[in-house]
Amino acid sequence: MATPHISCEPGDIAPLVIMPGDPRRAERIARTRLDGARLVSEVRGIGAWTGTVDGVPVSVMASGMGVPSLSIYATELYAQYGVKRICRVGTCGGISRAVAVSDVIVASSAHTNSAVATFGVPGVTLSLAASFDMLRGAVDQARGSGARVHVGPVFTSDFFYSSRTDVIPALGELGTLGVEMEAAGLYACALANNGEALTVLTVTDHLLDGSGDLSAEERETQFQGALEAAIAGLLA
Repeated sequence: MATPHISCEPGDIAPLVIMPGDPRRAERIARTRLDGARLVSEVRGIGAWTGTVDGVPVSVMASGMGVPSLSIYATELYAQYGVKRICRVGTCGGISRAVAVSDVIVASSAHTNSAVATFGVPGVTLSLAASFDMLRGAVDQARGSGARVHVGPVFTSDFFYSSRTDVIPALGELGTLGVEMEAAGLYACALANNGEALTVLTVTDHLLDGSGDLSAEERETQFQGALEAAIAGLLA
């Protein structure tokens, strides 16, 4: 049955879901990458479309911004709509000297300052990680396409603006590739619901040197490499 956030019935959403943050990006993916895409849900500007990719049913639905918003949609998809796999496809800021603007990052795990890593087991900070089969499928596709791809941890932050200027450089020194706002929430939801999850990101700016930052329009449109890797991860 419909939820307060998703207006369709079980069966309308495919077991495999592509999840960008931006509703406009979700619609663009549905219209350009799904065969036979149909709108199955629309609640407060967040739409969901279902179609096929290479004959396999796939849905696209936006998450909104941040762990709380994503966690609502991901939890309902896993728990009430029978979704098996969700792949977040989005953008991030680079924080490693090894990455450059327009590179693709496949997030093997996610550090976070969100409570989502600590609420499950009292006294324990959970290790929030991607599903291996999805990770391998995405990485193999990206490398085969010739894209500049990096595999490693990202940092999921609850803060877009922060006075803690020491955090990002320190994480970069520890091998963290990028910073974004949703991956840890997705991995935690998958863990809690016996689902699978992956995050594939395009580097749109570099927080350490500001080199060649993408424009707002480019951030919306230049993510095809990450999208194709995400789809490969879903189908793996």
